Amino acid sequence: MYGSYGLDTMRATPAVTTGVWTIVAFVLALVGAFVAYFLFVKPEKKYPNKFVTWLRNFLNFQEMLIEPILKVTYLFLALFVTLASFELIGTSFLGFLLTLVLGNLLIRIIYESSMILIGIWKNTREMNRKMK
Repeated sequence: MYGSYGLDTMRATPAVTTGVWTIVAFVLALVGAFVAYFLFVKPEKKYPNKFVTWLRNFLNFQEMLIEPILKVTYLFLALFVTLASFELIGTSFLGFLLTLVLGNLLIRIIYESSMILIGIWKNTREMNRKMK
């Protein structure tokens, strides 16, 4: 019955709804960012609620998530390279040893470099706090 009255032609195309939702999402994100900034980031007051205090520290980058993420990914990759190197034991013992030793060594160097940067950040932050 819709076809006879031409009402089905009034439906929005996916491109139109995507464009509209993108604009709505942009405006909501902009308003939300300003609200969060003026409620949590800018004020220097202490909050009695632990969650609000954590949220403020999180939004101010006082607490970093990258350190535990790096530790978990290091453990995953080290185990993966170790276990995957055993696949080479039947074809090339030298390839097995190189993958086992050099692969884990390379992963360790990369992750230690990242952790050194995080340590420098932590020490700099601590020195800055002591100077205030």
